[in-house]
Amino acid sequence: MTEVAFHFNAPDKLGYVCRFARKALRHGARLAILGSPELLGHLSTRLWSVAPTEFLAHARQGEAEHIMAASPIVLLEQLDGTPHHEVLLNLSEQVPQGFERFARVVEVVGAEDEQDRHLARQRWRHYASMGLAIVRHDLVLKD
Repeated sequence: MTEVAFHFNAPDKLGYVCRFARKALRHGARLAILGSPELLGHLSTRLWSVAPTEFLAHARQGEAEHIMAASPIVLLEQLDGTPHHEVLLNLSEQVPQGFERFARVVEVVGAEDEQDRHLARQRWRHYASMGLAIVRHDLVLKD
């Protein structure tokens, strides 16, 4: 059964995603990140420049199959064709169709964006209605 976790109150959502991705890679996980083309474009730039001496290699959907398969992080506009099924980091507004193929789904929710919080509540209710246990991580409490 898929494990679902919500990470609430991210002050800089894309910055948090970069830190999460770095930590996931250090633990040997392969990561699929789902979002809009515009958001993924911004995220791609951030992943290539996490720190002056560090970057997080990734591929975008539509690149050659062998590149997607070799990349530890794949950026997706839709779940079709992803080579990874370990961790799905959902940055889209809806519950992704086919999320059940992943061992773990992580939802990141911003601290200030009320629309983002509202949509996250809807996704939470959807996952809960499917009988999935949800883990809640309040990022404010971690500071």
